[in-house]
Amino acid sequence: MTELMMFLFFIIAFLTIVIGTVAGFGTSTIFLPIALLFVDFKTALVLVAISHISGNLGATAFFRHGLDKRLIMLFGVPSIILTILGAYLVTYIPQNILQVILGSFLLVFSVYSLLKPDFRVSASKTNTIFGGSLSGFLQGLLGIGGPLRGAFLISYNLDKFKYIATLAAIAVIIDATRIPIYFLNNLLEPQFYYYVPFLAVIGIVGSYSGKRIVQKIPQKIFKKIVLVGIALASLLLIYGSLNLF
Repeated sequence: MTELMMFLFFIIAFLTIVIGTVAGFGTSTIFLPIALLFVDFKTALVLVAISHISGNLGATAFFRHGLDKRLIMLFGVPSIILTILGAYLVTYIPQNILQVILGSFLLVFSVYSLLKPDFRVSASKTNTIFGGSLSGFLQGLLGIGGPLRGAFLISYNLDKFKYIATLAAIAVIIDATRIPIYFLNNLLEPQFYYYVPFLAVIGIVGSYSGKRIVQKIPQKIFKKIVLVGIALASLLLIYGSLNLF
């Protein structure tokens, strides 16, 4: 990768972290397809995961007053278990088919929710555990689980600070589980190791910038922004999967 391409790579990482902080997800969904223009899938998976965890560590700290421990436990514990399974299956299951299915589901959900503003999923223990399990599995397998977590939690009508803080904390738990597995499986070549500290710093700065934006967005508009973000993320997933065929 040339110096210019590396600079562009880091700029894109910063922008996607800002967007991801505002929406509560999206860093991986947006960054991963773009990263594939620079590096191969396995390398992109690890580098995007590094920027993802650093951005979410920042968001967890900056929005810590909104943390919901119950949701974190119900979402986080099953996410950890299923993330491990998904991370180990990376080399065995075709990503394109799963991306099409996930993208189609999220597109239908987001459009329906925008047309029916009163629609919400019951914040039951069963729904929360199911959402955590499925999003964790997809995060480990595809490097993308945030839009699904966002879809579940935004339908609970959480306020924007609780929504972002809870999503960020769950994402940190999942990333801390899958990243060591990626390194143990040698998915990142040594020549890319020096990217890690740069992405870590970019994640903190990007999440802080996102926080400043969120503070200025009214709650009602915030939910619509998240739903539009989910719709765009679903289109990116579908488009990205077509390139993998």
